[in-house]
Amino acid sequence: MEIDAVTGDDVAVTDQGMQPASGELLDAVHGLRERLAAATLPLDVEGVEGARASLTDTLDQLDDYVLPRLSDLDAPLLAVVGGSTGAGKSTLVNSIVGRSVSASSVIRPTTRACVLVHHPDDLHWFSGPRILPHLARVGGQDSTAAHDPDSVRLAEAPGLPAGVALLDAPDIDSVVAANRDLARQLLSAADLWLFVTTAARYADAVPWEFLRQAARRGTSVAIVLDRVPPGAADEIGEHLGEMLVDEGLRHAPVFVVSETELVGGLLPAEHTADLREWLGRLGADARARGLLVRRTLSGALESLEGRVEELAEASAVQVQTLEQLTAVVVSEFGRAGDEVTAGMSDGTLLRGEVLARWQEYVGTGEFLKQIEVGFGRLRDRVTAAVTGRPAPVSDLGAALHSGVAELVITHAERAQEQVRRRWRDIPGGRDLLVEHPELDGPDPDLDEDAARLVRDWQGDILDLVRDEGKDRRAAARVLSLGVNAVGVVLMLVAFSYTMGGLGGAEVGIAGGSAVLAQRLLEAIFGDQAVRRLAATARSRLAQRTQELYASRAARFEAAVEAVDVRRDQPAELLAASAAVRGSR
Repeated sequence: MEIDAVTGDDVAVTDQGMQPASGELLDAVHGLRERLAAATLPLDVEGVEGARASLTDTLDQLDDYVLPRLSDLDAPLLAVVGGSTGAGKSTLVNSIVGRSVSASSVIRPTTRACVLVHHPDDLHWFSGPRILPHLARVGGQDSTAAHDPDSVRLAEAPGLPAGVALLDAPDIDSVVAANRDLARQLLSAADLWLFVTTAARYADAVPWEFLRQAARRGTSVAIVLDRVPPGAADEIGEHLGEMLVDEGLRHAPVFVVSETELVGGLLPAEHTADLREWLGRLGADARARGLLVRRTLSGALESLEGRVEELAEASAVQVQTLEQLTAVVVSEFGRAGDEVTAGMSDGTLLRGEVLARWQEYVGTGEFLKQIEVGFGRLRDRVTAAVTGRPAPVSDLGAALHSGVAELVITHAERAQEQVRRRWRDIPGGRDLLVEHPELDGPDPDLDEDAARLVRDWQGDILDLVRDEGKDRRAAARVLSLGVNAVGVVLMLVAFSYTMGGLGGAEVGIAGGSAVLAQRLLEAIFGDQAVRRLAATARSRLAQRTQELYASRAARFEAAVEAVDVRRDQPAELLAASAAVRGSR
């Protein structure tokens, strides 16, 4: 049994000193780090800011602490001195080492960068990028480094025991955001948090949020209660102890520094004697130092699993949002295609201009009224149409062209507007519309593309008529009317199979028109052929419409695909975390 250098408890030690981390574990942590570095959370969905901060913090801790410590378990213990503004951190560090190595002042914030204080024999551990690789190293009393948050100033202190280094961090509640961020990063790089607070501010909320984080991550913590008035140590110490127990830090040692006048800018030696003695024991006892390092490292590795799970969940939300955005596009353009298909057969296209042009083609409105008297006259009319000289069909064809184009355009525009409306209601969707302004407005090419679609479809109709009219008898009848005329009539029949979209007297008029057109084609091709030709004509139009809508949907889908989120990102993070857990 040995004494835990942090808690003072008896602990069993089964190993002989610090053993190097297994290559499997180190490789697994490197693999996890690569997956995290590749992870992206670009969509501004709910909770994403916290997830992004967590991702940054986790990467920082891996780079600044976990990987360096796994690679060099025998490196000196790094104690980060943290705390609130004005707690006396720099004065404490100077007093521990017996000389001024870190600037202290009544002007806040004093520590804008960070100072790493080490024994001269330990310089090689800190002069390179082994820890805090993102911070430049500067030495001596370089005054500019004290204000550069992107650097760490190295300061030698023979009064500090070898094997222990102190890192004076900026204030955790600094008014400067960069200082707060650096303080958080430095604390994540620590084997030990030497947390400094005062008798007046030990219950403040901000320090305790950091201490709760230390408890969750298993980080070793020691508390320095500074500026304690005479006679108040017991009362304040008891209350602080209760708070530590409540927050899961019951074993954190507490060092009390009484309120006193400084001597040459330093605390009197007797006020820091207990703390210096404790640090000296850690420096002299490699086994005790190793126990503290293992505890913090183990806690950091264990906490990774929960944090990575949360990041995987955040990644899953990103993927699900992309899938939702894509589903909206598929749904709305699919609905538009269905509505066009319905419009082909519900009588929509037989209203208005088309109906009027058809009446002009077959005769006056009086003729259509006579259809109700009997179908004998219809037969005569069909015969006359086949053998005589039909009226021009250009106006009817133009009306059908315009009607079909309008049907396609109307539902395309409605689909695009519905996609935009629904995207604005989805977190992250509005940002896509901002990033792709070409999607958030009129479609400049839609009218032209729809007109081309109808022309191509009319070409399909004429091809159907020519193919079906290869029979000698049918060919003669087709030629007598003209291929274009028969094609126009076929278009009309294709749109008249179901009249559910009409009502009242209009059904009778349009229905009579449909019967007349169908009988005319049956006289040319036969009953079965007319049904087949009409079905094929509708199918060709539906196919061309789907292709046009697919091209419009693809514009929205391309914006979704451009978002930098891999669909398998959540699974990759969980697999990498599982590999670390397995190798431990």
